[in-house]
Amino acid sequence: MSDRKEDGRGFSITSASGRKKSVAENMVTSVLKAGEVPIYERELTADEEVLAALGYKPEFKREFSLWTSFCVSFAVLGLLPSFAATLYYGMGYAGTPGMVWGWLIAMIFIQCVAMSMAELCSSMPTSGGLYYASAVLAPPGWGPLAAWITGWSNWLGQVTGAPSVDYALAAMILAAASISNPDYIPQDWHTFLLTTLIMLIHGCISSMPTRWIAQFNSYGSSFNIVALFVVVVMIPTASSNREAQGLPKFAPSKEVWGDIYNGTDWPTGLAVLMTFVAVIWTMSGYDAPFHLSEECSNANIASPRAIVLTSGVGGVMGWFLQLVVAYTVIDIPSVIDSDLGQPWAAYLLQVMPQKTALAVLGITIICAFSMGQGCMVAASRVTFAYARDGCFPFSGWIARVNNRTQTPVNAVWFNTVIGICMTLLIFGGTVAIGAIFSIAAVAAFVAFTIPIFIRVFFVGDRFRPGPWNLGRWSMPIGIAACSFVLVMVPILCLPSVRGVDLDSSTMNWTALVYGAPMTYALLTWVFSARHWFKGPKVNIEHQMLGRSNIEIQGKEIGLQGAEESGGSSSGSINKDIEAGHERDGKVDPYA
Repeated sequence: MSDRKEDGRGFSITSASGRKKSVAENMVTSVLKAGEVPIYERELTADEEVLAALGYKPEFKREFSLWTSFCVSFAVLGLLPSFAATLYYGMGYAGTPGMVWGWLIAMIFIQCVAMSMAELCSSMPTSGGLYYASAVLAPPGWGPLAAWITGWSNWLGQVTGAPSVDYALAAMILAAASISNPDYIPQDWHTFLLTTLIMLIHGCISSMPTRWIAQFNSYGSSFNIVALFVVVVMIPTASSNREAQGLPKFAPSKEVWGDIYNGTDWPTGLAVLMTFVAVIWTMSGYDAPFHLSEECSNANIASPRAIVLTSGVGGVMGWFLQLVVAYTVIDIPSVIDSDLGQPWAAYLLQVMPQKTALAVLGITIICAFSMGQGCMVAASRVTFAYARDGCFPFSGWIARVNNRTQTPVNAVWFNTVIGICMTLLIFGGTVAIGAIFSIAAVAAFVAFTIPIFIRVFFVGDRFRPGPWNLGRWSMPIGIAACSFVLVMVPILCLPSVRGVDLDSSTMNWTALVYGAPMTYALLTWVFSARHWFKGPKVNIEHQMLGRSNIEIQGKEIGLQGAEESGGSSSGSINKDIEAGHERDGKVDPYA
């Protein structure tokens, strides 16, 4: 038991034999100083000590594991439904070579992004994730701005995830109904109402206790994995239409890997690069374990492993699906330009009997439902983390954790309402609603890369690796990740046509749909937020470790008091991020 006494100044002092771990004794990169010790009313577990060292009190039950965290992120990837939704880009821009080569090349660099992100997650396992990392790692004075930009970009990518997936799910359900009943023609309002219903169902599931959500996503992810294997086997065995037309069962490898079908007005090399949008959009969900880290046991090891596992397994399995489709497709133009308006459904009807095609489409629909649910859960945790730091209007209400379920129910329904409003774009036509797909890809990878870029080019030895790290490979892998995203973001904004063929119906709306809200965020920063937004807010009291290993317990003070005193407190990043700590003429965040 610790030996406590009062000194003459009224401070509570704890002897070294009974003291808790300071920030420096945890393998974290934190907004707190190295000598500060979190104060809590009870003994903390190892995971809770790490979170407290980052400046946050434990608010969730830790009922996620490596497997269930992987299940949520794999459900967010939703390889089968994601492939169905993005087949137009891979096959339509560069044909089968774009599918097989595009996926393979892009996945190498996407894995670099994932590993760099996992290293950050191990050092900073908090729901704020990338946003927190940007704030802590940015050069002195730039932390709040870096956090603001990263947070907005990541939130835009997250909040568009569930509505885009649920819209694609509704379109597939109605396409299946149209195949079964050719007299039925889906209307825009049918799609909107069905999408809204799916959003509401996902909102209800995401409001359940953490254990229930984890179990639901575990079942959904397991089904996704099994379904993917089933479809990969089912397509080559059940595709009889090629032979019925006098073609070999599988297309020649020379044709699959070398005959590029350029469906754009750009040079062939650029067309292949444009197919990367399919891979990037599909693989933009592996950050989910980062945002679930406050609900995961052994988070600073399990969460980064789940990130890398999701990206690696998803990349390999997705490539096998690309190969299967590439070797069995008969006529690419008829798939892309089908009256069904759904290339995946058109492809299945092209290579399989109708009943078999409907069965595969049904499996895809179930997987898409699980994927939409995973997107809703991940987005709600991101919204909660940002609201906890006051980034939104009514942040206090949004960041409230439900006492019964111990989950951020208000954040779930905040996102649900915004998502339903986004799906009103359905009434603007396919080009308008397609914008929510493109924004998810660009917004997510911009947010992924900002803290990695800062880590590689600005941080130096100020970054403290967690127990899961890349060692000497950290810098080269980080450089590869940043280079890939810097090249791809402009390419993702290019339209597939140019010249006289380019009009409002064929333009790429990504720059506008992503640029407009980000411009609003930057203007808000210039005229307002820079005066009050200080980055992640510390919400746990902490002590300063004095000389001779004596802990002097201080009192909680607000942001204004912290800035006036220059002291350390519960409240915000204050001077840690705004000015850094000076020592020997250098900035030292652990001084």
